[in-house]
Amino acid sequence: MTDQLPLKPIESDLTEKARNTIAQRPQLEELVAEAVSKGLRNVFFVGAGGSLIAAYPGHYLLEREDTVPVYKLQSDELNTGRTKRLGEGSLVFLASYTGKTKETVAAAQYARSAGATVAIVSKDGGPLAEAANVAFTGQSDLFLQLAAYAVMRQSGVERDWALLDQALEALPEALLSAAQEHEERARIIAETLKDEPITYVLGSGPSYNWAYGLAMCFLQEMQWKHAAGFNSGEFFQGAFEVVNDDVAVINLLGEDPSRPMAERAKRFLDTYASKKTFHIDTKNLTLPGIPAELRGEFSPLAIAVLMDRVARHYEAVRGHDLDKRNYMFKVDY
Repeated sequence: MTDQLPLKPIESDLTEKARNTIAQRPQLEELVAEAVSKGLRNVFFVGAGGSLIAAYPGHYLLEREDTVPVYKLQSDELNTGRTKRLGEGSLVFLASYTGKTKETVAAAQYARSAGATVAIVSKDGGPLAEAANVAFTGQSDLFLQLAAYAVMRQSGVERDWALLDQALEALPEALLSAAQEHEERARIIAETLKDEPITYVLGSGPSYNWAYGLAMCFLQEMQWKHAAGFNSGEFFQGAFEVVNDDVAVINLLGEDPSRPMAERAKRFLDTYASKKTFHIDTKNLTLPGIPAELRGEFSPLAIAVLMDRVARHYEAVRGHDLDKRNYMFKVDY
């Protein structure tokens, strides 16, 4: 490990990115309304790595709240599997930070050739935008959750839409507040676990995405540390047998209906593996302006912000830049 690096501050444009993403709701609603008018049969969320991770909250929301069939697929699973469910009447949302992820570009091209309506979200467009019917820019996880809301609204799901509008107005500042409130906790986690030989990360429901994401993207890819992410329920199907006071664990607790799964993991860890376990619980966040009824839906978006700050603290205390790679973007793979 090298010397420490300066800690990068909380993103100065965190709220601006969220506002700019939310500002695209009218175009998103128009896209979905047209799909519904033509006979919406199903919805696909497609991506790879962080972009697939970003799809979990929207996918979870649609599965719970709507009767429109919804699927979540890794880009190359769509390319190689060629599901018969995809075609006319399918609405496909794809995400890629760069807009250049080759398997996601191929998935967009395939979906469009199959007759689906393809919408993408990326930072700058890129080749992925060229493969789509409609291209958006913005914050992937928030955008894909907005896509889920648009499908729900346009397909006739009854709920307090005015309350959602109120929550979305407050969300950018609430996410910034979450990052600020969590900062000291993120520092302690990174400093305590920086030299651990392996770290397990647990999450349930829409928060499982960042159990997987913190382990795979931030710790393995960006810190070259051994880590594994588990669904909180699946943790009890084997992984818990290798956990004790000598093993590092990070347990994510959201406020969605899957919370009892995360609480079960918490009870076990507090009993058998408390010394190196850290619980990250969105109930401890203020989330100003977010109505109590909607905290569960927005907690996975808050967890995404918290995971970014944990990663930044690892970067600083370990002296390992998050952009440093062995293979990614460097070799043919």
